Amino acid sequence: MLARLISCAAFAVVLAATAPAVAHPHVWVTVKSEVLFDKQGKVAAIGQHWTFDDMYSAFVTTGIGVSGKPATPEQLLPVAKVNVDSLAEFDYFTVAKDGHGKVEFAKPTEYSMTESDKLLATLNFTLPLATPTSAGKAFSFQVFDPTFFVDFTFDKDNPIALVDAPKGCSVSNLKPPPLTAAEDQKLTLAAAENFSPDVSFVIRLSDRPIVACP
Repeated sequence: MLARLISCAAFAVVLAATAPAVAHPHVWVTVKSEVLFDKQGKVAAIGQHWTFDDMYSAFVTTGIGVSGKPATPEQLLPVAKVNVDSLAEFDYFTVAKDGHGKVEFAKPTEYSMTESDKLLATLNFTLPLATPTSAGKAFSFQVFDPTFFVDFTFDKDNPIALVDAPKGCSVSNLKPPPLTAAEDQKLTLAAAENFSPDVSFVIRLSDRPIVACP
């Protein structure tokens, strides 16, 4: 049963990143991120904490633990591994930029999955930068699914935290401006005709945390 569940979980992640004929989200994720600094004061990694909606949470935890009670991190570790391994092909739905352009990522150094008392599953992983970078000219990132199958929304209360940041560093979350009438019509048309909006439009809908250091 566990092997079957892991296979299904991996399939769900891949589907989320490759479904071309979907015009609206089918999975909803609440994001909390940590920008991690090294001892030299450079941005070294992004810690991601993705809490899935109740339907997807129930799907990935089916058959694990005692029914009606949260599964333990140990029980969920195989599911976490499969999800993280599957996300690698799609750059973890995370795009980051520094003062020189796009930033590349290395493989996650750690991962886990937890389940809350409300039975919501959270995937946790640390995504290191291939090369640590300065935030002196600003460091920004976005979390989004280019196919619009998954809706990533930053947590309202605690969206982004800085960890071991040099004195004077700050972070702000740039929210997307309201849709214009033409953009709203475009999104409505995509939903009605069952096709995904283009990637640039999905990026336009995504939050962009910005880290700046003196």
